[in-house]
Amino acid sequence: MTMKKLSATFGMATLIGIIGLLLCGCSSDEPISSHPQPPGDVPVKGMVTMVDLGADSCIPCKMMAPIITKLEKAYRGKAAIVFIDVWKDKEPAKRFGIRAIPTQIFFDKGGKEVYRHTGFLGEADIVSQLKKMGFS
Repeated sequence: MTMKKLSATFGMATLIGIIGLLLCGCSSDEPISSHPQPPGDVPVKGMVTMVDLGADSCIPCKMMAPIITKLEKAYRGKAAIVFIDVWKDKEPAKRFGIRAIPTQIFFDKGGKEVYRHTGFLGEADIVSQLKKMGFS
């Protein structure tokens, strides 16, 4: 089947997601690990938290790594920005119901999930979501 037929059948967004998963070799059966905090501490109590579940060797995850590092530094002490590597420990994937990576989950100060996104999420989109949650 050609890319044009696949795109018409599945929609471009779905097709891009499928290609990303194939390139990553990502699946919910892969192990998961955490950095910088253990998964049990996520979401961080009393603090807005963004969790990025991905893997060090996943292409879209690699693209997000410098963004996550930059935002973790920018929001340190105000909001928790946490990366969990999904190829080193399975428990967080099960706990958060992850089916594809990268997946970003935003939690309010009370630990309630307020937004979830699957796939690459750019810096402007992350900052926009954090602004909706009260950060500038």
